[in-house]
Amino acid sequence: MVGRESLFHPVVLLPDDYWVFDFTKGPNSSWQCPFDYQIGRYDEYRPGMYTTDLFSGERDLHVGLDIGAPVHTNVYAFADGVVHSVGINPEAGSYGPTIITQHELRLPISIGSNELGETRKFWVLHGHLSTESLTMVKVGSVVKQGQLIATIGNEQENGGWPPHVHLQISYEEPVDNDLPGVVRLADRDASLKIYPDPRLITGPIY
Repeated sequence: MVGRESLFHPVVLLPDDYWVFDFTKGPNSSWQCPFDYQIGRYDEYRPGMYTTDLFSGERDLHVGLDIGAPVHTNVYAFADGVVHSVGINPEAGSYGPTIITQHELRLPISIGSNELGETRKFWVLHGHLSTESLTMVKVGSVVKQGQLIATIGNEQENGGWPPHVHLQISYEEPVDNDLPGVVRLADRDASLKIYPDPRLITGPIY
């Protein structure tokens, strides 16, 4: 069990026990995770994982946070906000159904801290959702903290990945309902300034 107190509502309701992946040595297709819920880490170098044309063989640093869970698991708004965009990123290996919310509030100054920084505008991408999620919210609609906004999709609809939600914060407004969830290692420093650690909203879940 990992201490995961947060000032906000959980995006996914995690059980006490879940797995935290380490993809720094690349994927292992022969290993089966013993837990129904899993975490994929932020700012993690993942060699050999992103092989479709979308990544051009160059992007392998993960700048979001993955929460693995069974298909149709509920996804909630972490805080009050507005729906920025809704749609499908259809490329192989991309997000599939995607919802981005916009927020203007104060985030913790560090992971797990109760001290808040300055109020600022930012966006939160929820990727690899179910197709039904696209009917659950509308662009421009207000969402409230704890509101059900989506469910997790299956591999046939979510871009070809095991069921999970990719959660990513951006300090720059997304274009076309999309964000680069994986970047080149050479771009790490600049990317982390734009895409901060999602544990600022989930709490220290690993």
